[in-house]
Amino acid sequence: MPEMKMLIGGALVAGDMTMDVINPATGEAFLTVPRASVAQADAAIAAAKAAQPAWGATPLATRQQALLDLADAIGARADEFARLLTQEQGKPLPEAQGEVAWTQGFLRHYATLGLEDRVIQDDAAGHIVVKHRPLGVVVGIIAWNFPLLVALWKIGPATLAGNAIVLKPAPTTPASALLLGEICAQVFPAGVVNVITDANDLGPHLTAHPDVAKIGFTGSTATGKRIAANGADTLKRVTLELGGNDPAIVLDDVDVRETAKAIFANAFLNCGQVCLAIKRAYVHADIYDAMAAELARLAQEAVVGDGLEQGTQIGPIQNAMQFEKIKGFLDSARADGRIVAGGAAMERAGYFIAPTIVRDVTDGMKIVDEEQFGPILPLVKFDDVEDVIARANASDYGLGGSVWSADVGRAADIAARIESGQVWVNQHLAIGPHIPMAGFKQSGLGVEQGVEGLAEYAQVQVVNIKR
Repeated sequence: MPEMKMLIGGALVAGDMTMDVINPATGEAFLTVPRASVAQADAAIAAAKAAQPAWGATPLATRQQALLDLADAIGARADEFARLLTQEQGKPLPEAQGEVAWTQGFLRHYATLGLEDRVIQDDAAGHIVVKHRPLGVVVGIIAWNFPLLVALWKIGPATLAGNAIVLKPAPTTPASALLLGEICAQVFPAGVVNVITDANDLGPHLTAHPDVAKIGFTGSTATGKRIAANGADTLKRVTLELGGNDPAIVLDDVDVRETAKAIFANAFLNCGQVCLAIKRAYVHADIYDAMAAELARLAQEAVVGDGLEQGTQIGPIQNAMQFEKIKGFLDSARADGRIVAGGAAMERAGYFIAPTIVRDVTDGMKIVDEEQFGPILPLVKFDDVEDVIARANASDYGLGGSVWSADVGRAADIAARIESGQVWVNQHLAIGPHIPMAGFKQSGLGVEQGVEGLAEYAQVQVVNIKR
């Protein structure tokens, strides 16, 4: 693989340091990439600050076209991106190919959006118009579960709104972002998009920097709180898409086999490392045993392995730290419930956990109350709908949730009472670039996606003319 470089001020540059990237399927380094110093972080912010005024003054159509050009350029190197994603993140190659395709789709939708002037008064007394102005320099900090897609969730709306951006990927998945930077150098004017990498040491500097106006972050709630605190002195705008402990409520009238298939797919996508994935399933007592047995069968039959191997359905945990955390959740599952599938790390190289189903657990236990972010699904029995709604809502999180029933009207009524930003009926993880994504409680601040998400990257200005 050619030497990878960071993007600062339109130039592809080496880092003042380097770091290794680990393939989680082997536990071994497969790539060495640049690592930025504080001085290089400052240079990236300075480049963004210098480039932003001219970029913000370009016509909206020009900015929209840049996103279309970026989508085309990613598509031209789709295979390269997909293999790189699998190697650094661990997900099976078909899922990586899907991430690349989704990235292009999101960009193409962003290119249809704009924040138009809105006249709210035009009469003999005066003319009042609401405008949206760029904020300036944006810092985008992204998680390791979808390194390419989430990068474009920051770059897309930030640049479309007329800002310049400094993107910092997670230190365990920097490679796809660096490849993206190489492409951005050909698409955007110098300094509009900058990509730097670190070893989890530059975040506080970037988020407290006085020249940064906005922070877009996807990651854990604990880190999101620190970012909000770092930006508080200068009242930076923040969009925080944080953790979730997403409940699925399964009513007694479902087709157990078909619903189990959907529940399993939406709990174990990307090895369960999805903020919106199903993290706890509340199953009605009448079908509890049957659902547990069917989910256990699916977990036992799932093919776990290196994402580059044909037929792999579930890959490894992305990094060693998360691997150890998941093993702690398995200890909780063994102590508090009954494991009916999986339940252990696999005896092989890399960070593999057998897909785990644990039954006979309830609220108040770590395995239910905390976000596992791995291939573990706890099953909680219920027999009263009012009670299960209260239990589903008794969480500090509120990102996603779903209700499953043959009676759509009944399910929709329950869904409307779930305290989460996204609630689905007879589906889960149904997201899209046109659908606003927000979190209740400690699952985040602000909105991503849709025109509502774009507005997060702009400053409202009212021009009020007296007549």
